[in-house]
Amino acid sequence: MAGKKRIFVGFAIEDQAARNLMRGQSRLGHSPIEYTDFSVKEPWSAGWKTKCRSRLRQCDGMIALLSNNTRNAQGARWEIKAAIEEGIPVLGVFAGADRYKPPEIAGKPVVTWTWAGIGNWIDRL
Repeated sequence: MAGKKRIFVGFAIEDQAARNLMRGQSRLGHSPIEYTDFSVKEPWSAGWKTKCRSRLRQCDGMIALLSNNTRNAQGARWEIKAAIEEGIPVLGVFAGADRYKPPEIAGKPVVTWTWAGIGNWIDRL
């Protein structure tokens, strides 16, 4: 794999356990991700969207963890939209058996959670 890339991980707050799993796996030697926590701690507070866009611009790509929880996760869906508007490559990753894809990710690649699938996308960044 090419060098590690800085990746923004967007997720519904209900999928925080999946985000934590990705963070833990990123610490393994074979992980294609340099995980830096770019999550905004106070969603929808004053300036949240500005901070989020700033953090997105610092990344090579965005992984959007997708589940049925994403359906009602306005913040996570806004992050996907903002990444696309900023020209940041976006990869959807199913965070379990759910196969919900929000309309914001239409036309973007979506894969099951495997390091091969994630790593191949990251290698092309």
